[in-house]
Amino acid sequence: MSDTESYGFDTLQVHAGARPDPATGARNTPIYQSTAFVFRDAEHAAALFNLQEVGFIYSRLTNPTIAVLQERIATLEGGVGAVCCASGHAAQIMALFPLMRPGKNIVASTRLYGGTVTQFSQTIKRFGWSAKFVDFDDLDAVKAAIDDDTQAIFGEAIANPGGYIMDVRAVADVADAAGIPLIIDNTSATPYLCRPIEHGATLVVHSTTKYLTGNGTVTGGCVVDSGKFDWAASGKFPSLSEPEPAYHGLKFAETFGPLAFTFHGIAIGLRDLGMTMNPQGAHYTLMGIETLSLRMERHVANAEKVAAWLENDDRVDYVTYAGLESSPYFDRVETVCPKGAGALFTFAVKGGYEACVKLVDSLEIFSHVANLGDTRSLIIHSASTTHRQLTAEQQEAAGAAPNVVRVSIGIEDADDLIRDLDQALSKATS
Repeated sequence: MSDTESYGFDTLQVHAGARPDPATGARNTPIYQSTAFVFRDAEHAAALFNLQEVGFIYSRLTNPTIAVLQERIATLEGGVGAVCCASGHAAQIMALFPLMRPGKNIVASTRLYGGTVTQFSQTIKRFGWSAKFVDFDDLDAVKAAIDDDTQAIFGEAIANPGGYIMDVRAVADVADAAGIPLIIDNTSATPYLCRPIEHGATLVVHSTTKYLTGNGTVTGGCVVDSGKFDWAASGKFPSLSEPEPAYHGLKFAETFGPLAFTFHGIAIGLRDLGMTMNPQGAHYTLMGIETLSLRMERHVANAEKVAAWLENDDRVDYVTYAGLESSPYFDRVETVCPKGAGALFTFAVKGGYEACVKLVDSLEIFSHVANLGDTRSLIIHSASTTHRQLTAEQQEAAGAAPNVVRVSIGIEDADDLIRDLDQALSKATS
């Protein structure tokens, strides 16, 4: 599609990046289930390997099905390019890989998915990287955590599990003042509810496993490049600004300009880390994105109704949904997520840990799974599962205390969901 800025979201989610197959006229994007692609001649092959021409070499690097998905997600997010990979966790490493070196650190929100906290607090140490966890509602604390070795700031637009909404613009201003990129995980919000690049984010990451695919069938991840950061300005990012030995001294920032990060992600990240998305998974995600706006509208409408019912139930201590007027994040919905506060939140059950366990075991419509963003309503007790590896203090900071369950509200009939919660709460708190 040309001039994508002139089209609405609903049109772009169906058409962006896709064209009828030139060989067959197939209207849907085919699954190009091929490991490698034939070169026209030796000169063509050399140009591809020298990054002088864009094309398809080997599916660890580039694939036509995945290329359509990358263009579609980048378009919906308002970025210049994107790199798809094997999972949301892979996307986080892919986002950090060009930025980091041994001894460097990131400043990360305390309100992150438990697996992300583990990845940042434990696993990245093996690369010689580290993370400082800060409450992003305290901007002075964010500023104080930044030092000469800080390479990026990382947060979630709508935090998992609590559904807390981040003031992206305020943190982006802190990142800009420090001359470092802001990376936003937009998995829970999707570009339909929030476009972090418009609020100053440099990079956006997704677990495409969740709302973008929307049907719980495949795993995947994506890194979207805003194209707005000057990687050569400070000397802090030599992987992007200095000569790359593997490409005869090519400088990504100088050669590719706004697309420097995207090309590095493919030519270095996917080449050497190998965290590649498979073409069939990309196909499922493309089909899911075609109904993203329709699903998100229903997700949000159901979440608002269920959250309001839970807040007024005597068996519930509190509900964290930002779409409730009682939420301290309610005022941010209009500016950060104007189409709604998402469908992910937690609520605290009277009776604590044991009551939460009984609740998840008593539900009939809700599925007890370690996932979110499905068409089906899902529930999990984070303290005993996704956030189990964290300390009690980290669980509290992340919104995953022992008396709390996380729900991902699906697109079923909201009254049916309320009836299911009602009967399960009766069993859990009796």
